Amino acid sequence: MTTPPLPLDEAQALLLALVEPLRIEHVDPEGALGRYLAAPVLARRTQPAATLSAMDGYAVGVDDMTGPWRIIGESAAGHPFAGTVRHGEAVRISTGAHMPFGAGAVVLQEDVSRDDDAVTLTGDGPVPPSKHLRPEGMDFRQGAPLLPAGTRIGPAQIALTIAGGHKLLPVRRRPRLAILDSGDELSADCETCAPHQIPASNGAMLAALAASLPCETTRIGPVPDDLDALAAALSRAEDADVVVTSGGASVGDHDLVRPALEAWGATLDFWRVAIKPGKPILVARRGPQLIIGLPGNPVSSHVTAFLFLLPVLRALLGAGEPLPRAIRTRLATPLAATGPRQEFPRAHWDGTRATAQSLQDSGALSSLAASNALIDRPAHAAAADAGDEVSIYLLESGGMA
Repeated sequence: MTTPPLPLDEAQALLLALVEPLRIEHVDPEGALGRYLAAPVLARRTQPAATLSAMDGYAVGVDDMTGPWRIIGESAAGHPFAGTVRHGEAVRISTGAHMPFGAGAVVLQEDVSRDDDAVTLTGDGPVPPSKHLRPEGMDFRQGAPLLPAGTRIGPAQIALTIAGGHKLLPVRRRPRLAILDSGDELSADCETCAPHQIPASNGAMLAALAASLPCETTRIGPVPDDLDALAAALSRAEDADVVVTSGGASVGDHDLVRPALEAWGATLDFWRVAIKPGKPILVARRGPQLIIGLPGNPVSSHVTAFLFLLPVLRALLGAGEPLPRAIRTRLATPLAATGPRQEFPRAHWDGTRATAQSLQDSGALSSLAASNALIDRPAHAAAADAGDEVSIYLLESGGMA
C-alpha cells in the first residue's frame, strides 16, 4: 500500500528534526555577513561612553541658558574640551563631541549671535535642557544584551557588534552544498540544445537560490539517466553537508535517483509531500549527509527548494527561525478552489495586492520570472474572490519577510 503524501508542515518538521547545526567558528563581523549568531552577544563597552552633543552649538550650564556667555574653548568630535564650564561661560561644541564638565545643555548655533568671544541668545534655548544631548549609555551599556543567538548578521548587526567592542563573532561554519541535476533531456549548452532536449537551467537556478545564504556550492551535471553516471556524480559529493538532486525523483522507468541514492548508501526518510507544485520530493540521509531530491520541472524545483532547501541551510547555519514567514495581503484577482494538496500559485505582489499569474504550469519559467511571491492556498480551500485576504511568501527575500 502506497503511503499518502505528507502535509507540508509535517514534512518540514520532520526535515528540520534531522538537521544538526554545524560547528561553531569565530570570524570577524564583516566575515559573518549573512550568517547567524551561535551564541548571544553582550556589549563589551558603553555607547556612547560619555554624554555627547547631538547638534552644533554652544555647551552651557543648565542654570545658565539665557546668557550672555564668554567662549572659553571648543569641544570637537574626538577632541574634547579639557576644562570646566562655569556660569557665564560657553564652549563651542560640534555634533558628536563630548559635553564639557560643568555643561548640561546645548544652545543651537542658529539661536545665538556671536561677536568675537561673546555670545548672546537670540532665539529659544533648549527645552528641556537635555533636548540636544545623547546621554552616556543611550544606545547600550557594557554587559547589556546586543543580539540573541540565532540572529542573522546584516549590515546593521555588523556595525552594532563592532560598536559593542567585538572583533570576532561566534557563527556556524558555511554549509557545503552539492547540486546535481539529472535527465537525458538536459543539454549543458543552451545554444546548441537539440529539439528533443531542454537547456539545463535548474542547477544554476538552485545555486542562485542558495547564494542568498553563505554556502560553499558545488555544481554537478547535468547527469544522464544512467545508474553508473549517477553513481559517479554522487561520488563527487562525498564531502557535502547537503546534496540536492533535481529530476529523477519520481517513480517512472527513467527516474533513477532513488535507486542511485540507495546504492550510494543513503536511506530514505520520506517521499512525496502534498503540495502543488512539487509533490515528488524526497528526503534521505547518508551518515551525516542530508539529501533532498527535488522534482525536475523547474517551477516545482524552485518552489520545493524555497520550502525545504533554504530552511535546511538556515538551520545548519543556526537560524532561530529557519522556515519562511508568510505575510497577509489581499487578492487582486479571484482564485479557483483547491484540491487535496496545498497549492502555491506564482503571483506578483505590488505591496498591496497579489495577482496570480495566468500560466501556472510547473514547466513555465516565464511566469516564475514574472513573480515575486507565492500565494499559500490550503488544501480543499473554497474559491477566493478579489479582495479576499490570503497569505503570501515573498520570493526575493527567501520568504524571510
